[in-house]
Amino acid sequence: MERLAKVDHVLLDKTGTLTSGRPTIGEITVTKGRRRDTAIRLAGGLEVASSHPYALAVGDLLESEDLKPTSVQDLKDVHAGVEGRVRGDLVGLYRPDRLPSGVTLEGELASALVVSSKAGHGASVLVRGEECIALFTFVHDDGRSGSDEVVKDLYARGVNVEILSGDLQSAVDQFAARVGMPSKAAHGELTPEDKVRFVEQRSSTHVTMMVGDGFNDAGALAKADVGVAVGTGEQVNLEAADVLIPGDDPRLITTLIFLARSANRTLWANLLFSIGVTVILVFAVINNWYDNLWIGVLVHEMSVIVVILNGARLAGSDGWWDLIKGTFSGLIGDTRESIALFSSRFRSSS
Repeated sequence: MERLAKVDHVLLDKTGTLTSGRPTIGEITVTKGRRRDTAIRLAGGLEVASSHPYALAVGDLLESEDLKPTSVQDLKDVHAGVEGRVRGDLVGLYRPDRLPSGVTLEGELASALVVSSKAGHGASVLVRGEECIALFTFVHDDGRSGSDEVVKDLYARGVNVEILSGDLQSAVDQFAARVGMPSKAAHGELTPEDKVRFVEQRSSTHVTMMVGDGFNDAGALAKADVGVAVGTGEQVNLEAADVLIPGDDPRLITTLIFLARSANRTLWANLLFSIGVTVILVFAVINNWYDNLWIGVLVHEMSVIVVILNGARLAGSDGWWDLIKGTFSGLIGDTRESIALFSSRFRSSS
């Protein structure tokens, strides 16, 4: 909570955090001599075990076209992609700028990538052996409701904001402009390792909060001063994060920081008030201002009530009264139980 109150730099993952995380398949361009359905089935086989938003989009396409994924062996995640083997051939689905050594994007696939990039869409290249056989483009989802508000509120509270994303830089720039962020604060085409290094760099000069929801954010979440997982998350993500925000409202990020700062101020106010009351009571006794114990007890207990009421303000206008009722109901109940216990023991002893 103390670190949360000091956060002055927030790093936001884009897909799944500021957006719904469910892009859809746009255009699928295949090279001459290749079949579209075969390319889709192969891409589905590569992404079958992944929960990345692009993988989910490929899975949705398979289901909508009633296709079954190709069986792919030796599946493994690689630098900005996934690869495996089919009948001995190396196959993979990669980010266009992270193709394996010796593999180049040419002809109609290269042209399709240019069009996709200008439109701000994401893209993945399907490779078999040393040949690019298809380009899948992904139409990025709209921002979640409140995405622009969370950026505006963070700026208003004096918090720096940056986007870290594995998507193409053009797509990240376009999204940043929509939510009111300058292009210099939008960083695309980052690998999970790049995100970790970026967070480490920012953490050396700021108190950082990293917010993400995907498997690839786990390392960055762990490196930030405060790691926040949003949505349902994945197990590795939840283990790396300090805070879980259930649901899909990004505005809870600013609520979290506001609550932490308010709690910190309230804590110090209550602490100073309690110390002040104690000092006054001790000073009053030393100077013989009163000699009745009940007066000191009454003043002390009244100060406790003031502290409780001040702390209850953190619950907000909606929960303040319920919290007060619950607190005092508990106190009354405990008092009754204590009196009943004392009475029963007194009767038994007599």
